[in-house]
Amino acid sequence: MKFVIQRVNRAEVSVEGESVGSIQKGFLVLIGVCDTDSKETADKMIHKMTGLRIFEDAQGKTNLALKDVGGSLLLVSQFTLYANCKKGFRPSFTDAGSPKHAKELYEYIINACRKLDFAVETGVFGAHMNVSLENDGPFTIVLDSAVL
Repeated sequence: MKFVIQRVNRAEVSVEGESVGSIQKGFLVLIGVCDTDSKETADKMIHKMTGLRIFEDAQGKTNLALKDVGGSLLLVSQFTLYANCKKGFRPSFTDAGSPKHAKELYEYIINACRKLDFAVETGVFGAHMNVSLENDGPFTIVLDSAVL
């Protein structure tokens, strides 16, 4: 499982010109799933993501987590995080999870984050989406369950 976490001042996702999710201060999280991922993998990733202390405290040090700043989550499924570019110039996506499995885990992640009392907005699984954001920093972290 891969999470690309961007600390944002604002972020929005739209489908066919209509906004389907938007947040102010928080994390825009692009989520990639592979077939070997499980709910246990998701739990580990969620725990790490929500515990990241990457917001500034009063002294300007990155000491505060998402909950400390009242931040929100915008969770967007993105199978292209599993692009394999080893051969040629056209990426292969065979390492990405099957749509059924990926959707189940994506929905699990959404619900798990909501159970932790985070304000959660989402994209639309499988849709062509436009994502806009104002990255704060910029500050971007890549979490990969293979190396956690």
